[in-house]
Amino acid sequence: MTCPNCECLQARIRELEAQVARTSETSHQPPSQDQAWKKKPKSERHRGVRSSGGQIGHPGTTLKMNPSPDEVVVLPMTGSCTCGQHWNEVEVHDLLARQVLDLPEVQLHVTEYQAEVKMCPRCHQRQQAAFPVDVRGQVQYGPRFQGLAVYLNVAQFLPFKRVGDVLETLCGQRPSEGTLALHLNLATERLAGFEVSLKEALLEEPVLHVDETGSTVKGKLAWVHVISSKQLTLYGHDPHRGSAAIQAMGVLPRYRGVLMHDAWLTYFQLAARHALCNAHLLRELRFLHEQLHQDWAGELRAALQRVYHQHKAGTLTPAEKAAFLVQFDALLEAGLVSNPAAEPVPKQRGRAKQSPGRNLALRCQKHRDKVLRFLHEDDVPFDNNQAERDIRMVCVKRKISGGFRSAAGGKNFCRIRSYLSTLQKQGLSTYKGLISIFRNQVLLPQLSFSR
Repeated sequence: MTCPNCECLQARIRELEAQVARTSETSHQPPSQDQAWKKKPKSERHRGVRSSGGQIGHPGTTLKMNPSPDEVVVLPMTGSCTCGQHWNEVEVHDLLARQVLDLPEVQLHVTEYQAEVKMCPRCHQRQQAAFPVDVRGQVQYGPRFQGLAVYLNVAQFLPFKRVGDVLETLCGQRPSEGTLALHLNLATERLAGFEVSLKEALLEEPVLHVDETGSTVKGKLAWVHVISSKQLTLYGHDPHRGSAAIQAMGVLPRYRGVLMHDAWLTYFQLAARHALCNAHLLRELRFLHEQLHQDWAGELRAALQRVYHQHKAGTLTPAEKAAFLVQFDALLEAGLVSNPAAEPVPKQRGRAKQSPGRNLALRCQKHRDKVLRFLHEDDVPFDNNQAERDIRMVCVKRKISGGFRSAAGGKNFCRIRSYLSTLQKQGLSTYKGLISIFRNQVLLPQLSFSR
């Protein structure tokens, strides 16, 4: 039966309106769940004073002349001068050059290995020369072709069919889906040692970022987890989201540095020192201020942004820092006053459901040191954007080619993607890295950093 109390009805209406108004910019809701009809989310970035485009004094970039062109085409002067002199009788005074940079015609380069076979004239024993260790089949693809196929699938997220389309268009050869799967399996096998070393290197990082996102296997929900830093990235694929997956990856249970995350309860069970993402906090404060009209949330959001930018620029004085900490506590108290505790519902088990504003204020009070750790430790960032950027690539893959056909396919993708992301962060060529895998001479990124 509906409660006849008008205040209860109004509260319920406000609650439903707030649910409808939630977006990825005002809550933990992922962007994929945003409704198309909702207005475009506002950016948290402050508007700069500079105009868009290149700035005054910016050197710019343009194509440069190559001092060693592959081909030179001389264009002769023909005909005659206006005075009647034939140009073919005149010596060249100067040459003006223009260059065209283009791709050569793409076609597979076929190398045939012919192993000599000889018969011993004394004992009549038949012997043959050894083929290279990586030439095992009668006809097979080489490391550049294999590297390109894996690059298209794991780096550009193309499904097998489209990988075949691209290779057939460029190279005139279409590998089967089974062959592509074998390439991925081989790359995964040869990167096993890299992954072991990567996990050990992550344990030495002062700050790690973590996040997770859904990833289906045969239509069933699974999860991709990421553990990353500025220089390193580790992805893991698991049917579970919680502690079982974290244990399986084998890094976080042993980690004792600062762990940056979005306040997911499972992460708090780890022994690391925790820091909370303030980008999430800013989105939640925006929701409370703009949708629920709670002024304390708007003031706290503005104060948090101000002190962050001052801290980042190195202009935050000790007095300003102390004043902010006092203001932070006072605004949280104001939030609790604006969101009084809900009374227990008669005959209802468990704790009474609290309002979003009260839950946020209580969380910030409980984890005050974790929210504000960026102010006290220079190595700790303000937000968890590093992990969100890394996990976004998995979301792009999901959007382009969907989920995985098998759990093994998910694990293959994550191990190879860990390698490519780490190479990219360190400014190394991902394509050359893939070629090195198929030559069985894996190009290893730097895994040890002096602190």
